[in-house]
Amino acid sequence: MAKWLLVDGFNLAYRSFHALPDLTRSDGFPTGALHGWVKALWKLADQEKPEATLVFFDLGGAQDRLALHPEYKAQRAEMPEALQRQIEPLKQLTRAMGLVGIEREGVESDDLLAAQAVMLARAGHDVVIVSSDKDFAQMVDGRITILLPPPSANPKLGWRTLDAAGVKEKFGVPPAQIADYLALVGDASDNIPGIDGVGPKTAAKWLAEWGSLEGVIAHAAELNPERFRAAVAASADRLRVNRQLTTLNVNLPTVPAEKTAPAVAELLRLLESFEMKGTLAEARKRYTQPELF
Repeated sequence: MAKWLLVDGFNLAYRSFHALPDLTRSDGFPTGALHGWVKALWKLADQEKPEATLVFFDLGGAQDRLALHPEYKAQRAEMPEALQRQIEPLKQLTRAMGLVGIEREGVESDDLLAAQAVMLARAGHDVVIVSSDKDFAQMVDGRITILLPPPSANPKLGWRTLDAAGVKEKFGVPPAQIADYLALVGDASDNIPGIDGVGPKTAAKWLAEWGSLEGVIAHAAELNPERFRAAVAASADRLRVNRQLTTLNVNLPTVPAEKTAPAVAELLRLLESFEMKGTLAEARKRYTQPELF
C-alpha cells in the first residue's frame, strides 16, 4: 500500500515563520512564512516520497476540551500579526500544490489528523505524522510513525523518525501510555496541570508498575515517593479529566484516500503575485520537469 504524509499545519507554519528573516513583498506584505512553508513541503516530499500529503489546520475552538477545562490553552499568546496575515495565502499555496487542506470549525486539527491516521493505517497504508507535538506519540504503532522537525537548538540533527521504540526511549513509556503519562506530568503547552512535582521519570515508573492512570489512582496509597500519595488520591477526578484532555479523538469524519493533482498555473500565479522569485523558478522546474526531482 501507499505512504501518506499527514502534516500538523500550524506546527509547521510557526516553524516556517521563525526559520526565516522578515521577508516582505515590495508593498510590505510579509512573505517569510510562505517561503519557508513551500520549501519545507518540497523537502518533505523529496525526502519521504509519499503517495499524497494532507495538511491539517485549526479553525479555532476546541469545544469538547473547553467544556471539560475552560482554561485549556488559555495561556497561549496570540499568533503574531505577520504570520496571521500569511495563513490564508499559505492555504491557497497548499491547495495549488495539490495538497489537501483539512479543517473543521470547533474541532482541533490534532483530532482530525489522528482520525485520518487511524483510517489510513487500518486500510493498510503507512502513515507519517509531521509534527513536534508530543500528543501524537500516542498514535504510533506498526504503521504510524512521527517525523520530528529539527530542534531549534540543534538544527543539524535534521528531521528524525519516531517509531514505537523511539517513543519509549524519548518518554519512558510506550505509545499506549502517552495520554496517561501526560495526564500525570501535565502539558504546559495546552495549560493542563499535572500533579505538582511529578516529573517524567516518576510518571513513567508509576505506569510501569501499575499499568495505567486508573492503576496509579487505585494504588495511590502505595506510591513512591510517599509524598505524592495524598496528592494523587485527592486529584483523582482532575487526573481523569486530564486523561480526557490528552487523549486524541479518532472517531471523527475522514476524507477519502485519494491523491489530488497540483494546479500548476494557479501555483505559479500565486508565487509570482507574492514576488517569490527563487521559489517560482524552482516551481517551474519542479512541476514542468518533474523528472529532475
